[in-house]
Amino acid sequence: MKAGSAPRRALLLVNPRARNGGFSLQAVRDILRQGGIEPFEPPGDPDCTAVIKRHADGCDLVILGGGDGTLNAAAPALVETGLPLGILPLGTANDLARSLALPLDPLAAAEIITTAEARPADLGWVNGHYYFNVASIGFSAELAGDLTAESKKKWGTLGYAIAAVRVLRRVRPFTVTIEHDGTTEKVVTIQASVGNGRHYGGGMTVEEDASVDDGKLDFYSLEVAHWWRLIALLPALRRGTHGQSDDVRAFKTTEIRLTTRRPRPVNTDGELMTHTPAHFKVIPKALRIFSPAPAERPGAAGGSRLPSL
Repeated sequence: MKAGSAPRRALLLVNPRARNGGFSLQAVRDILRQGGIEPFEPPGDPDCTAVIKRHADGCDLVILGGGDGTLNAAAPALVETGLPLGILPLGTANDLARSLALPLDPLAAAEIITTAEARPADLGWVNGHYYFNVASIGFSAELAGDLTAESKKKWGTLGYAIAAVRVLRRVRPFTVTIEHDGTTEKVVTIQASVGNGRHYGGGMTVEEDASVDDGKLDFYSLEVAHWWRLIALLPALRRGTHGQSDDVRAFKTTEIRLTTRRPRPVNTDGELMTHTPAHFKVIPKALRIFSPAPAERPGAAGGSRLPSL
């Protein structure tokens, strides 16, 4: 902070139900104050959207401690108020933090908030709901329904694998109609995903060159004939190269509609928020997030590697 300049005021909200929501914040507060940011923490309220809107006029930025679900819940208020976002990764997967090359250590992440620029980021939108990372129907939506907060707290990212094995036994292909860019296709799939960011599901990669600020949605459909083919695809799904497989349909777009015979739940950043028929759009530069330069992010030339799980 420059000598004589007033500190910026930050609304600091932490989700106590996040996997690391009990992390002691005293050192975080000290780092923020040393960096010219004065945090204030209003009394607890389960609706972070209401809290952000209520205090928007009295702060310069919002700092959220939690996982991707916490960030997802706050997105509408961040868009409406225009306040920049600082992230303390306290969740299980922290996929948005990984996509932005944020350190997963909360203290190092606090340092970033004091030193980095607030850079533009896109949001995905489906049926009126925002999302940061990915929205899916099929396998991952069933996985989201099975993955409890207790299992994530107990097992961390391993909880995703444990739940995935359970779900894989019962997953069945379904028919989905895909409308995009003037074309209509009807396919049989076990999962259709529309990514806005880069990472999801505990470190999987939407597409190898995807980013949260490219103004594009990355679609893929897993059109496997047998469940064991999905296991064979796992290494490519982690790298983001699955679109090269004959079993996967993949493309970039800015708007897409998915229709199924019966309504199917849509998983947005790990939360079941809506159902098909589903209308997806990208909202470019919808908000700003304190983060390293794009060149330092995973997938960028010379960029950082995905932090290990």
